[in-house]
Amino acid sequence: MKKPEKNVEYADQAHIYTTNYIRNSKAIGVLWGVFTICFAIINIVVFVQPQWIGDTQDSKGTGYFGLWQWCLVAGGGVGGLECRGKLDDFSTLLNTPSVVATVLVGLSVLLTLLTICSMLLFFFVRSSTVFHIAGWMQLLAAVLLGVGVAVFPAGWAAAEVREVCGPTARQYNVGECGLRWAFILAIIGILDAAVLSALAFVLATRHVKLQPEPEPIYGGSMYKGQMNAGFVTDGASLAGSRKSLNLQPVMLMPHPDHDRYSEFSHHTARSKSSAYRAHYASSVQNFQL
Repeated sequence: MKKPEKNVEYADQAHIYTTNYIRNSKAIGVLWGVFTICFAIINIVVFVQPQWIGDTQDSKGTGYFGLWQWCLVAGGGVGGLECRGKLDDFSTLLNTPSVVATVLVGLSVLLTLLTICSMLLFFFVRSSTVFHIAGWMQLLAAVLLGVGVAVFPAGWAAAEVREVCGPTARQYNVGECGLRWAFILAIIGILDAAVLSALAFVLATRHVKLQPEPEPIYGGSMYKGQMNAGFVTDGASLAGSRKSLNLQPVMLMPHPDHDRYSEFSHHTARSKSSAYRAHYASSVQNFQL
């Protein structure tokens, strides 16, 4: 026989809050992992794309520049764009600020990839420890990316940049050129990494264990608290009323040696004069269970 579903009411509000928090924190943790992967993609795109600054309609020449790669018109403006700069040869980069910015952003990309790899630790160690490790790596990645973005404009005084952006181009002055989408995306990546790092620390410090279920009383029929009258069965009502009111059940048993009137009949004048009236008072006995 299928047991009826038990409708329980939790009296401990802290237990309800903890249960909801654990459920919500898991969802937030999944979102944190998704946006961490998105940040890694942003960081990689920023690192490899040469679209940090580039020419405009007022520029002297045509071209655009990235961290370690730049593209200029080849053949004195006759041919197409020719890109230069090699990541495995720092001597091909524009100048020292470009080298420093490339190294810093590259380390930021590496830390971001390590953060993604650290998610595998969720299967082996406590989640709070993983969030702490990932949070520190994301914070360091944000700092490295921010410093790289801050150092990159120091290389705008290079001769190649002035050839495209005009003689007014110098350190932290783009001249006649303009900022391209990769530079803006790098700034967004800094903010993204900072927010993800803060979220990881919040999930690590406020992660709590699920509290044990309240122990049932009255033989498992109900939990501590008020009984919901809409879901009370006969058994639960009987057990609850007896234990809560401390009433002892009484069963009426007839005396086996004498005749008796029905327990449900009424006394009449004729019954009082009956020959069996002497035994009527003792016709039933009380037994307490």
